Amino acid sequence: MHRFFCLLLFLSLFAQISYASEIKSIGVPYIENYPKLIYASGNQNWSIAKDKSGIMYFGNAEGLLTFDGKYWQKYQMPNRQIVRSVAADNSGKIYTGAFGEFGYWAYSNNKLKYKSLTPLLPKDNKVSDEIWKIYVDRDRVIFQSFSRIFIYKNGKIEIIKAPSSFLFLHQVNNKFIIEVLDKGLFELAGNQLKFIPNSEKLGKQGVLSILPYKNGGFIIGTSKNGLFTFDGKDFAPLITPANDYLKTYQLNNGVKLLSKYYAYGTILNGLIIIDENGRVVQRINKTSGLQNNTVLSIFADNEQNLWTGLDNGIDRIELNSPLYFYFDKTGQFGTVYSSIIFKDKIYLGTNQGLFYSNWSKNNELTPFNFRLIPSSQGQVWDLAIVNNELICGHNSGTFKVLGDQINWISSVSGGWTIKQLHSNPNYFIQGTYVGLSLYQNTPSGLQFDSKVLGFTEPSRFIEQDNKGDIWVAHAYKGLYKLTLNSAFSKVTSVKYFDEQNGLPGNYNVNIFNLENRIVFSSDKGFYTYDQLSNKFTLYDVLNKSLGSFSTSNKIISAGNKKYWFIDHGKTSLVNFSEPGKIEIDSNQFSLLDGRMVQYYENISQIGNSIYLISVDDGFVIYNNMLSQSPGKRKLPAVLIRRIEDITDKYFTISETGNQNEKTEIPNNRNNIRISFSLPYYRQAKLKFQYYLEGYSKDWSDWSVATQKDFTNLSSGTYKFKVRAKINDSSISEITTFEFTILRPWYLSNIAIVLYLILFVVVLIVGKKLYEAKLKRDSHKISERLKAQQDEILKQEAEVNEKQIIKLQTEKLQAELASKNRELANSAMTLVYKNELLQKLSDEIAKLKDENGKKLSDDQTKKIQKVINDGMNDERDWHLFENSFNEAHESFFKKLKAQHPDLVPNDLKLCAYLRMNMSSKEMSSLLNISLRGVEIRRYRLRKKLEVPHDKNLTEFLMEL
Repeated sequence: MHRFFCLLLFLSLFAQISYASEIKSIGVPYIENYPKLIYASGNQNWSIAKDKSGIMYFGNAEGLLTFDGKYWQKYQMPNRQIVRSVAADNSGKIYTGAFGEFGYWAYSNNKLKYKSLTPLLPKDNKVSDEIWKIYVDRDRVIFQSFSRIFIYKNGKIEIIKAPSSFLFLHQVNNKFIIEVLDKGLFELAGNQLKFIPNSEKLGKQGVLSILPYKNGGFIIGTSKNGLFTFDGKDFAPLITPANDYLKTYQLNNGVKLLSKYYAYGTILNGLIIIDENGRVVQRINKTSGLQNNTVLSIFADNEQNLWTGLDNGIDRIELNSPLYFYFDKTGQFGTVYSSIIFKDKIYLGTNQGLFYSNWSKNNELTPFNFRLIPSSQGQVWDLAIVNNELICGHNSGTFKVLGDQINWISSVSGGWTIKQLHSNPNYFIQGTYVGLSLYQNTPSGLQFDSKVLGFTEPSRFIEQDNKGDIWVAHAYKGLYKLTLNSAFSKVTSVKYFDEQNGLPGNYNVNIFNLENRIVFSSDKGFYTYDQLSNKFTLYDVLNKSLGSFSTSNKIISAGNKKYWFIDHGKTSLVNFSEPGKIEIDSNQFSLLDGRMVQYYENISQIGNSIYLISVDDGFVIYNNMLSQSPGKRKLPAVLIRRIEDITDKYFTISETGNQNEKTEIPNNRNNIRISFSLPYYRQAKLKFQYYLEGYSKDWSDWSVATQKDFTNLSSGTYKFKVRAKINDSSISEITTFEFTILRPWYLSNIAIVLYLILFVVVLIVGKKLYEAKLKRDSHKISERLKAQQDEILKQEAEVNEKQIIKLQTEKLQAELASKNRELANSAMTLVYKNELLQKLSDEIAKLKDENGKKLSDDQTKKIQKVINDGMNDERDWHLFENSFNEAHESFFKKLKAQHPDLVPNDLKLCAYLRMNMSSKEMSSLLNISLRGVEIRRYRLRKKLEVPHDKNLTEFLMEL
């Protein structure tokens, strides 16, 4: 059972792949133009090749062109020659041939550089003409000019000269065949040329293409004699309608496609594609999309792309594209609003009228010849098949289309859309400029019944709900819900809806039937109507599932629970077949963005998986069976294409990040730009995600950007990782580019060694200096300690001296105090003695005799004299003076020095005053009265010149 299931699955996949490999004949596949303005090089492109990493190479009139899907780059030959031939090997070398020159390009120091092989040639065998063909054959490379064949192997070149002039060398499977003019075809076997018998039948016009054919044979294309086949023994003309085309327009080259097709480029009219039986499948020229009709080179890659190098530009033809195009390059029928296929004819409704052409059902190449149907001039709005009749809604009314004729059935202007009534399938309602029209299905076909009365607003979109009411959308006034009478001829109720009912606005609100449910589109999303609340609410489940297509302005049924959603020029096919899940496919329809007439987009189903899409200037055929998911094949690796220094001026550091060479960047150039690309050459939505290990914390968001700047990178090793995603589904493997930001010069290895040496020298010198300084400091410290000790001793001596002085002072003060006390005592003793003697004198004076009479003076004279002598005894003064001088030794000296006119009595008074004695005490000592003391004091003041405000005693004490 398991084996049976696997076999069934294999057969199913094989059938899909086989079907997907079919080249259709209706329209032309998608063609991507690369004009000279884009690739910025010469007009002519003579050869094409592709390397193992997916990079395309073109032999151009100005050198070698490279293209990686995003970036173009030009490399010039040594003498700026035209590159006539190009080939790539598996080691990454790109071989090129030009006039008088051939060699190879390879990466050296992260840049693509040219290495000439002509120095290997002998001096007498230099190349003197163009190298037209290059083939890589295992370990050898074959270069061919019109005069010689050069075989490069193991670093040496072997030369094969032509018996006469060569034309072109062709590789067919493992064989190499070349035409020798006027002799026929020869096979290059090793280093020998072997004639192929009967090849003279091909004529003398030149063999320009030899390709593998059925049963191991060849199919041979000649310049003007058409196609031939070779079965290994004999040559025979291939009977095909393509011969006349190839003879007329001059075959120039050829390539085998998809294992069973052959494409031939011509000089005069583009290219033609035939199958193995000679049936013409496609004709592609400037009218159908090529930039130029002269095909100089042709190449089929491994992704089913056909590349053409033209006389002016490069084109890529997507052979298995699900979209095939037909464009009105001449402007014959104007802008297409509607298209449909009916009874072996294709009809285009345009702004100029209704055009038709024959339609082939058998995938046969039938050129379109569109002609205007008489009387259909004017704006065509709608084409619809109603009960096996083709109905055309026109600016002037509505008519049936009968082959190449029309039959008017209504004159009501502006037939926008026609819908069958669910409540009565025999009736149809049409929206027009002036309201609704009613049609009835009769035995003779669809007939106009009447205008629906009671409603005259323009009715661009109409739908009938489950209750039989008719919803009408006005382009600028919101929505109407109409209730009709039982005969559908009159409107019995009109309900108007606008912002007050929950609509986001009145403009561009349209009506569609989505899975038997009426939905309303707007710029804010889809809405639904709730009859109970009479309000419109957002259809959140649908809006969230649709994402960016929630604001679609149109929905068109695609059958089998599929619908086309068109969002203001962008198209997607949405699948509702799985409950609870919505699949949205928009990537493969990006080619249609902006090509359809906005708000009048038209897509009609013409088969189980084939759709006819109206575009501005023609139509597109979409074949769902040709759609291929990128996830079914391995994606190429992302290429690191360029690393640039953007510090102050742009400078290329490396032209590749995919080589093994080490990339080191100076520290002062640490601002870089990394450019990357994915060599995927089909129409798809590409996004990239990158991560710089050592700098970033996480992967970046997915973005269409193909370059990233990193600034102020610190020194260290970084790993730049990048990956690609196609159509938001398939993710490529991670490409890693490692580079190093060098340390600054002052942190380089040499600098660090110098720093170490300098550090050691500094240590040694520093040690010596330190030791010397330590010695000096030790000496200074010793001297300082000695000085401090001397200072301390000095201070101690001073303290001791001060202490001694203090003691001496205190002793002297004590002695002085003692002497003062002694002086005071002496003075008081004298005072007391004098007072006593005075009292004694007074008492003697009072003595009386026995008679009671006072004694005479003679009687007391001696006693008085003794008393007076005792009171005026100079010995007392001398004793006092000596004591005074001991206490105040310099007093008398200073006094005499300053006042030499003082007499002894003055000096005595000064001494008594100095001792702060009272006048009474002084009078006693001086033996004078108090009055006499005052008089003496007065006189003394004058002699001493004491100021009036100065106390005499204080004056004397201050001496």
